[in-house]
Amino acid sequence: MSYPSDTLYEEVAFIAYHFHWSQDDILNLEHSYRQRWVTEINKINEKLI
Repeated sequence: MSYPSDTLYEEVAFIAYHFHWSQDDILNLEHSYRQRWVTEINKINEKLI
């Protein structure tokens, strides 16, 4: 079972937009770490609303 590519693109774009990390840096993260960063960015964004 592979990870959906649309979701992967969304995660990479989301993290890159907020943290300005390179695509390679983000793709080198373990999946669980990448999802954790997405969750943490969402928490920050929710506090700002």
